[in-house]
Amino acid sequence: MTAEFPVSDAPSADSGKLDAPVTDSAADTAGGQRVEFYVIEESAPAARLKLACRLAEKAYLAEQRALVWLGDAEALKQFDDLLWTFADRSFVPHEVLGTTGATTDAPVLLSMGAPPTQPFDILINLAPDVPSIAAQAPRIAEIIDGDEGRRRAGRARFKTYRDRGIQPVTHTIRAE
Repeated sequence: MTAEFPVSDAPSADSGKLDAPVTDSAADTAGGQRVEFYVIEESAPAARLKLACRLAEKAYLAEQRALVWLGDAEALKQFDDLLWTFADRSFVPHEVLGTTGATTDAPVLLSMGAPPTQPFDILINLAPDVPSIAAQAPRIAEIIDGDEGRRRAGRARFKTYRDRGIQPVTHTIRAE
């Protein structure tokens, strides 16, 4: 039995690809906060991380500040390395936040626990839980792949957002 993420009635520019700008697609919800779930069919962790890289790149190109939240040190290192190599044509300036969350000018910040000291426009959550810093994010992107454990955790996060009065929007991203 495979439970799916509910699809919102909110309008979406999603065509199954990640073509919509970072600022487009979801209606504002509780307190103006938007939460979007990007659900991909692949179960390989690299597919999820590559999609997160593409979202971080879109935010950077749109001159928005992104915070990528990761669950552990290994995931943070993998994502940091992948940002340098995920596409031949791109460069995404980024910085790993230390334990204090020091101020930085980097447009993409990576963290697994330290909140940034400056505001950010989008939180890209790759951790298994909703981070405590989520309330500070005007927009949250959750990326779910075909791994059953990550899907289960994603459904729990979806429910958490709904319990907070936010109606998440779901986009299904087809394999390339």
